[in-house]
Amino acid sequence: MEKMKIAVIGCGRIANAAHIPAYLKNDKVEIKYFCDILLEKAEACVEKYGVGTAVKDYHEVLADPEIEALSICTHNDYHSIIAIDALRAGKNVLCEKPAARILPEALEMQKVANETGKILNIGVCCRFNTYVEKVKEIIDSGELGEVYQVYVSFRAHRSIPGIGGDFTTKASSGGGVLIDWGVHYLDLVMYCVGDPAPLTVSGEAFCKLGKDIKNYVYTDMWAENTKNENGTYDVDDSVTGLIRTSGPVISFNGAWAQNIGDRDCYIDFLGTKAGIRLNYCSNFRIFGVKNGMLYENEVKAKETDMYENEINDFIECCKNGNHNRAHIDNAVLTSKILQAIYDSSDLHKEVDVK
Repeated sequence: MEKMKIAVIGCGRIANAAHIPAYLKNDKVEIKYFCDILLEKAEACVEKYGVGTAVKDYHEVLADPEIEALSICTHNDYHSIIAIDALRAGKNVLCEKPAARILPEALEMQKVANETGKILNIGVCCRFNTYVEKVKEIIDSGELGEVYQVYVSFRAHRSIPGIGGDFTTKASSGGGVLIDWGVHYLDLVMYCVGDPAPLTVSGEAFCKLGKDIKNYVYTDMWAENTKNENGTYDVDDSVTGLIRTSGPVISFNGAWAQNIGDRDCYIDFLGTKAGIRLNYCSNFRIFGVKNGMLYENEVKAKETDMYENEINDFIECCKNGNHNRAHIDNAVLTSKILQAIYDSSDLHKEVDVK
């Protein structure tokens, strides 16, 4: 059987940690190109993995008729540009999260995907996590009763990535902790509760602790361990808010950086019969009542790698044309919520989700 030829565009952290290893484990695909504007990064991948050709210009990838699909693992400001060009060139696309910096870019990606009929999936990898899938199964079974509220916490002490660089420059990233971490948490909530229609949002995003780059004191920088004292910091390092949907109300608190030393990363699903606390993409506990007694059960399951699941499902979508749970039509709901949170923060009032 001839293998599907694919390309990886952007050869940084997420490509090396997730996309490339997952593709290499899939015996139905062959990586033909590694592409990065810093050619040495692409060349390093060729040397490390022993496959493919290194190129600098993604247009060279798109011009190759053998390429059927590609992953976009670039900074956020190139997501929509490369995705739209790739779709129009007849390629199927898996684009890392967030879909785009701002909602209009995401909507244009969705429009072009539907016009071309090619697959456009977004890298909402939590939808392929074993424990997230189990939580969704439990909610769908009715075991929790009516899930009327969900609380989301994604808070860390002082952990701003690459301060002064692309992560903290709004023109490149579109935002800070909300668009970087919050997208995963809010998207997995939407998935677990059945992708309800978002209605209104009230939120506040704060740009506080990282503004003085030179004097910023930190514990670690989990993605890019650098400090560019002459760079830009104009994104949110913490955020809070409330989302009303056609299903449950979702409230959240998030922070790249807070002056509290504890790290709190979990989601509470509150139902009329029982509740679940899900540790982010990890094990969870169920709290409920049975036989006139309160009970608490910790759930552990045999995990499969969510990135491998995501990549494998993407390849199957490319082969059969089906839309899966990471398709842009689903993922764009989270983009609408993110945009509404930022809009609400700018206006300091509740806004409708459009």
